Amino acid sequence: MTAPAPSVLTVNNLEVFYNDVILGLRGLSLDVPEGQIVALLGSNGAGKTTLLRAVTGLLEHHEAEITKGRISFRGNDITHSGAAEIVRSGVAQVMEGRRIFAELTIDENLRAGAFTMRDRGTIAANHQRVMDLFPVLAERRKSIAGYLSGGEQQMLAIGRALMSSPQLLLLDEPSLGLAPLIVEQIKDIVVNLNEQGTSVLLVEQNAVMALSIAHHGYVIETGKVVRDGPGRELLADSEVQEAYLGTGESRVSFRDVKTYRKKRRWS
Repeated sequence: MTAPAPSVLTVNNLEVFYNDVILGLRGLSLDVPEGQIVALLGSNGAGKTTLLRAVTGLLEHHEAEITKGRISFRGNDITHSGAAEIVRSGVAQVMEGRRIFAELTIDENLRAGAFTMRDRGTIAANHQRVMDLFPVLAERRKSIAGYLSGGEQQMLAIGRALMSSPQLLLLDEPSLGLAPLIVEQIKDIVVNLNEQGTSVLLVEQNAVMALSIAHHGYVIETGKVVRDGPGRELLADSEVQEAYLGTGESRVSFRDVKTYRKKRRWS
């Protein structure tokens, strides 16, 4: 039997409140094993973005706080660490909606992504890596980012995150608003990055895209995990299909599932 991969990210029994009154996460736990892609599925308001904010130290900017639980990155407690410190430790996020600096050039956006880096050689190497990964950006590196297409802006957002040499990449809805052909390109990029050694936590509503490349997946509702398993198994699960792929006569809610038990089944 293959030994489980060590976890690069562990979230244990996390509870988050907004404005001291709204419960955003309700004892959520998950693991991202070293060198794997983990998908996180859930409808709007399920708690996906709240989890990413907690991991990246951005909750305070949204008037929220962790009231229970622990977040560990490579065995180190980052539960209450600041955002810059977390980026320096090896975590980078590509936010929903891309959030590029539209008035700046491609190169200027990339340099902004290296704000925590001090070694010029590493910055230059990371920049070249991005240029190699995204030839379309290399061809237009002096162009204003706001004039890029949606797919090109998503590539730039990913490239900017890579400038900090992340060991863990958090992707928040990278397929949102993109044409199917571009979604396939983004999927291939995520797989390529993972094959190069970057662990990935992929937050998506596009279940087919996410689960088709994920080693493991989690389904969350109302701030808690209601199902998890290998990506391919979840993709074939009839209830997941009804809830996220629109098959069957009605959409299934996992909210009242009583039999869920967390199982570690990493390959």
